[in-house]
Amino acid sequence: MNRLINLLFRRQGGFLLVEAILAVALTALIGLGASMAAAQVCTQTARNADYTTASRQAMNAIAWLGQDAQVAQEISGIDTFPEDDLVFSWTWWDNSEHSATYSLADGELRRTSSSGGEETVSVVAVYIDDDESLTFCSLDDGVLTISITAALNRASVTKSRDIVPRPSL
Repeated sequence: MNRLINLLFRRQGGFLLVEAILAVALTALIGLGASMAAAQVCTQTARNADYTTASRQAMNAIAWLGQDAQVAQEISGIDTFPEDDLVFSWTWWDNSEHSATYSLADGELRRTSSSGGEETVSVVAVYIDDDESLTFCSLDDGVLTISITAALNRASVTKSRDIVPRPSL
């Protein structure tokens, strides 16, 4: 038995150079794959964040515009938006005059609301694309179509809504 143990352990003097190089190469290959996967996850996370932000901004703009369009009795600036302001105006039951004016400049959609002589300005959405083929309003057969495009880095999201405004009283 001792003779068998001596034979087994006598030939083990360490790793061969080829085995060591193979082990280093395999470790490097695994490390490279892991770092590439981590980089891909980080890049995809940034893209998803950009898409989510752009989508939320476009949805927020559509929600505000849609809400004002539904109560508006008069709408002006439909054909020239976003170059010119889009104005919604209406009269409440108590004969008080109200309006909401939307203007787009430097990617910010601003809403200026007027109620009883008081004006309030708020930023409704940011990252809005001012290209007239992407962000626009149109009125066809009594249906107001609003299309808003928000773009952030590599993400671009377009949201549209068809609204039937209330008739003038």
